[in-house]
Amino acid sequence: MAAAKSGKATIKGGNGKKPVTFQKGGLHRSLGVPAGQNIPAAKMAAAARGEYGPKAKAQANMAQGMLAKGRKTAAGNRRNGSSRSGSK
Repeated sequence: MAAAKSGKATIKGGNGKKPVTFQKGGLHRSLGVPAGQNIPAAKMAAAARGEYGPKAKAQANMAQGMLAKGRKTAAGNRRNGSSRSGSK
């Protein structure tokens, strides 16, 4: 029996940008890394250079750029306590 495919995820576009839709876990499948494990840095760099094909190259560039920026922004917001609870 084949494993169930991961669902699609969509990141909303803002200020005239188009929304981005991608397959969750797609880079893991392209690189042959199990879903629960981190992708090794050497393998991620090789994918970004295109050694795993054009699809993996695009996925790696998206993961290193747009998705990483979103994680950093969220972490910064948590660190700064940017909750809008109204406390002074």
